Amino acid sequence: QVQLVESGGGLVQPGGSLRLSCAASGSIFRINAMGWYRQAPGKERELVAIITSTGSTNYGDSVKGRFTISRDSAKNTVYLQMSSLKSEDTAVYYCNAEGLGRGTYFYQPPFDSWGQGTQVTVSA
Repeated sequence: QVQLVESGGGLVQPGGSLRLSCAASGSIFRINAMGWYRQAPGKERELVAIITSTGSTNYGDSVKGRFTISRDSAKNTVYLQMSSLKSEDTAVYYCNAEGLGRGTYFYQPPFDSWGQGTQVTVSA
């Protein structure tokens, strides 16, 4: 099993910044990608940003130019630097990781794990 632990959420004023962290631990052979998703009340979960093992990134349209995703592969940790925050960024932010777990020489089981979520509230 692979566990994800998020940290860094909280209350911030509009225009402010916040950094989220997510550390993966457990039976990990390889992480292919880690990312952040968010879900606001009454809305569907949406992609915020994702980063692959090669460093390629992809962002949701609403956060492009304001948010930056990065990773520390040695620590199996992903970060989300959020700047110029708006009230519409208020949501529960979830970390996701997908890859291969430790198995045998011939087979490594895939995993797709989620964190418990961290609340980000942007309000004056």
